[in-house]
Amino acid sequence: MNIPFLDVRSAYQELREEIDAAIARVVASGHYIKGPELTAFEEAFAAYCEASHCVGVGNGLDALHLALRAMQVGPGDEVIVSSNTFIATWLAVDLVGATPVPVEPDPNTHNLDSNRLEKAITPRTRVILPTHLYGQPADLDPILAIARRHRLLVLEDAAQAHGARYKGQRIGGHGDAVAWSFYPAKNLGAFGDGGAVTTNDTELAERIRLLGNYGSRAKYVNEVRGFNSRLDPIQAAILSVKLRHLDEWNARRAAIAALYFERLKDSAVRRPFVPDWAEPAWHLYVVTTEARDQLAADLASRNIETLVHYPIPPHRQGAYADRGMRDAAMPIAEKLADSILSLPIGPHLSLDQAAEVAAAVSETARRPMKS
Repeated sequence: MNIPFLDVRSAYQELREEIDAAIARVVASGHYIKGPELTAFEEAFAAYCEASHCVGVGNGLDALHLALRAMQVGPGDEVIVSSNTFIATWLAVDLVGATPVPVEPDPNTHNLDSNRLEKAITPRTRVILPTHLYGQPADLDPILAIARRHRLLVLEDAAQAHGARYKGQRIGGHGDAVAWSFYPAKNLGAFGDGGAVTTNDTELAERIRLLGNYGSRAKYVNEVRGFNSRLDPIQAAILSVKLRHLDEWNARRAAIAALYFERLKDSAVRRPFVPDWAEPAWHLYVVTTEARDQLAADLASRNIETLVHYPIPPHRQGAYADRGMRDAAMPIAEKLADSILSLPIGPHLSLDQAAEVAAAVSETARRPMKS
């Protein structure tokens, strides 16, 4: 049996009639920039996220970048980021001319460790930018409390957390703004790039929308120097269809995660740790083992595809070589990069396939983790 890491084509096959009708509706409408399909999706996604506003943008990086710019973050400012996130989180900070300041994750959850936050705050700090990694919410209450105490803003990177809940409330409206990606592999994925920002701050939402539309509210009237970053109406229409099925598809992911938890409890890999207050979206199911490379190779030999999210922490990337950060003390991020492995998961992976993955992991991961 060939088991892909994620089967995105089957998502289309399941919803083919609805998606084809949505695309045809946009094509026939003549509204190819902004328009009613985008407005409808923005309203639906805001409601789903329990937020007041949603602004569609071109991609997840733009969502982070424009939100920071709307927060008036710029040169000389610092933004606290996770040391083990995808590099886009850091790149957004650079795009506004600010400096990313990495903070190590909690070794159990792999999310930003709030206990390390205050030591990283300086007079130049403007924003705390936690990532809801793998679709599991970061511990927002202490992060928000620290931010309010120091008069800082909170921008959440929720690119992997569509539908996740923190203490019963959906991710999407806790912080000052929440950035989303609709990259095709996401739980809510488009047929290309796409992104959005949700917020309860009306003024902030208006600034993000202004910045993403050339700095213009009225045609040919440019109030500020803006950008071209708008969610395409065809993608918005597709996302509207998929949004109606997101909870069901997340439930399928959760069933696979539950199977992995049960079948891997006696294996040599460490399973994810989920706090009582977290309801993950299960974008990824990430196990940990010091024999990661051997496990990945053994699974590949059985035609089971796995991935590593992420093999090189941002401070070790060539993109940040000029910052002198390669030798920075980020031991937790580096250890995770060497030991994490993402197993196949998705709404179109069958439980039989997941059981085969679990059996293969249990059989091949024979070397126990070192303490």
